[in-house]
Amino acid sequence: MNIANKLTVSRILIIPFIILFILPLPFEGAAGWNDFVTGLGGSIIALVLFSLASLTDYLDGHFARKQDMVSNFGKFLDPIADKLLVISTFACLVALDRASVIVLIIIIAREFIVTGLRLMAAEKGVVIAASMFGKAKMVAQLVTIIYLLTEPIFYQLTGIVPPSQPVEIIEAVLVWVTVLMTVLSGVDYLWKNRRFFLDVQD
Repeated sequence: MNIANKLTVSRILIIPFIILFILPLPFEGAAGWNDFVTGLGGSIIALVLFSLASLTDYLDGHFARKQDMVSNFGKFLDPIADKLLVISTFACLVALDRASVIVLIIIIAREFIVTGLRLMAAEKGVVIAASMFGKAKMVAQLVTIIYLLTEPIFYQLTGIVPPSQPVEIIEAVLVWVTVLMTVLSGVDYLWKNRRFFLDVQD
């Protein structure tokens, strides 16, 4: 396994730890741990872990291109790692009422559609790699989640009582950009690869 694929796998392995430091444990006797998770320490660790996982998304692509490590395994696993990272973290934020479930549904719906398209392409021996539009979508999602993870740190460090209007405005803009990029990238994938579900030959 080359370094690009190892970075992709590492992104998947980090996800459970991100969840661990975002969501309080639903067990009796976990009050001390939950206080830490919901406090400044847990918030910072969750942000750092998610940022590191996001960085691997850039690094695995960088190594794959620059050192000619592009492989079908990487093309297959990289988008799965991205989906797991974004959906898992966003679901945690929804559970904490810090993100909209509607946005999560849009993200999941888009991923189901694109995954179905990839499966149809795979049946014909074609691996659909991430497009530039898809990469832009991923960047928008990562930036938005990082911002959402940063908000509680900002409030705890400044002592400002939420919600703060400037913080809420920036959040709304990032979320709407994420929704727009998610929808447009899905449409872009469908249009460029319509031959697979329309059974039209080039």
